[in-house]
Amino acid sequence: MFEEDNFMIFTPKEGKDIIHDLKVLIESLGLMGDYRVTQRKESQNLVRRIKIMHVLLEEIRDINEPLSNSAHASFCNLRRALLSAKKLLKTCSEGSKIYLALEREAITGIFHSVNSKLSQALDDIPYQDLNISEEVKEQTELMGHQLRRAKRRTDTQDLELSMDMMVVFSKEDERNADIAILERLAKKLELGTSEELRAETKAIRRLAKDKRAEEHMQIILDVLNKFKQIAGIEETNLMLEDQTMNKPLEQQQIIKSPTTEIPQEFLCPITLEIMTDPVIVVTGQTYERESIQKWLDSNHRTCPKSGQVLQHLSLAPNYALKNLIIQWCDKNKVQLPRKKDQSSPNIATDDPSSPEHKSTIIPLIQDLSSTHLDAQREAVHKLRLLSKESPENRILIAESSGIPPLVQLLSNPDSKTKEHAVTTLLNLSIDSTNKQLITEHGAIPTIIEVLQNGNVGSKENAAATLFSLSMLDENKVTIGLSDGIPPLVNLLANGTIRGKRDAATALFNLSLNTMNKARAVEAGIVTPLLTLLEDNELGMIDEALSILLLLVSHPQGRQEIGRLPFIQALVDFMGGDGTPKNKEGAAAILLELGLNGGSSFLLAALQFGVYECLVDISQNGTNRGQRKACSILQLMRQYEQIP
Repeated sequence: MFEEDNFMIFTPKEGKDIIHDLKVLIESLGLMGDYRVTQRKESQNLVRRIKIMHVLLEEIRDINEPLSNSAHASFCNLRRALLSAKKLLKTCSEGSKIYLALEREAITGIFHSVNSKLSQALDDIPYQDLNISEEVKEQTELMGHQLRRAKRRTDTQDLELSMDMMVVFSKEDERNADIAILERLAKKLELGTSEELRAETKAIRRLAKDKRAEEHMQIILDVLNKFKQIAGIEETNLMLEDQTMNKPLEQQQIIKSPTTEIPQEFLCPITLEIMTDPVIVVTGQTYERESIQKWLDSNHRTCPKSGQVLQHLSLAPNYALKNLIIQWCDKNKVQLPRKKDQSSPNIATDDPSSPEHKSTIIPLIQDLSSTHLDAQREAVHKLRLLSKESPENRILIAESSGIPPLVQLLSNPDSKTKEHAVTTLLNLSIDSTNKQLITEHGAIPTIIEVLQNGNVGSKENAAATLFSLSMLDENKVTIGLSDGIPPLVNLLANGTIRGKRDAATALFNLSLNTMNKARAVEAGIVTPLLTLLEDNELGMIDEALSILLLLVSHPQGRQEIGRLPFIQALVDFMGGDGTPKNKEGAAAILLELGLNGGSSFLLAALQFGVYECLVDISQNGTNRGQRKACSILQLMRQYEQIP
């Protein structure tokens, strides 16, 4: 570096160093792996834009001229911005999927911050000093424009994901119906296979070292274990440092000993714990016997690690590996975790697939057709309890032809028997195969009858059952055609808090189908949704806004939601004491009305005082809320409604 007339010039070598660093940095971003689904689009867009910089850097390197002080400083700023982008992209590539879904709003804010830093760094480059071609300059300016546009754009929320996240992370009522949401959420977050759950477990272990995530750790662990239950995988302790003292002594020894880093091949791929009884499946993979047996008992017929279909279900003991594990434990003075005595007489009794267990369930199913009311009621009540206990019970009841008589009991005149029957079907419907079987036996019309005429508990569980069955797209259509939506709307309007929640989740799911949106509007859903918005004590504002945002995308929905009383209520809500997240949802509904319904809706909102509300949200709302408020204001200017 030398100075000329108080103007510092960096030599070609010094200039090449910073350009080389930037090139290497950009190349490293392009080599990152797949991104988490909740941030995949934003991550891919960011990487695509950053790669355009490579052309600029190549040309500067080929010119081989000294860099001015301002040029060098601008590229140093660009490097800092790229390092921020790399840190963010690494998190989105390797971080916990559950945590990133939970914090997706905050992560979106970080993306906007990174985009801002990059666009500012590009704006600060003195292109006139670089002697680059017009073509490269235009490409770079285009990238800056894209970054600025990304910074301002209105995101399209995945409403289904938002509702599922809201229920899974916030709902206090933990009935089995929630498992249906977990199934869909696990699929959306790509956490359905053993391999994916094993990688998530490792990511959560890394996350546990970050103090900023402490407040979320328990719920993250709870959701992880629920996903494992769905996949038929045994729940495991994650060996987090702050949980070490609560573990059995033998597990503490494994954690604390400085010389006992367990070889990877000694760990069961399902539980990530050291194996005591390793067995080999037909694909050649080795698992802990108890874990792989649970996997198979849950009706899985693939290898958890490879995903290959198992040609047979035989398990062969891996004596060679077992001996190696024993030798390693002896050498490192590690005591293997104790397992239950396989010869224990309780094992057979506790195994749902055992003859003893079948001998309990089959007579109960037979009693469902008894001519004695008391025998029927007692049998269906016991099946209700058994179906709630475990996935194995749910499969066994269905395989033992328990579904047809349960469907028949939905028409039983005894209200308690009817309630037990619909609740048992709710529990059975958690299993995806059972959903299909329940539908095939004509249960949907009779479940709707229970929803219309049953007692309070029956109505609530009938709504929850319809929600669970509606996880299958064809059932959304069947429920809509069977007039299932009007009684759900009635429950939403007049049910208990629990009934309203069951109705709301079912109606949201059904309204993902276009025809059902019209049916819901015709059934009068907008009025009870407005009531939910106005009653803070019910705690269902998020559910109401999510359903409204679905309905406003339909012409009939816009016609109802666009009526003056509702627009006034929406404006009052935006200016009230609601949370920033709630106001974001209200702004999203108004934006949808303005984009697809014309200027009259926005003009009406202006008359009710929405302008001040929008200005406040644009300055103090959530990141997404600010962008939606700004989009509405911009739309109003296009309609020449405001200066």
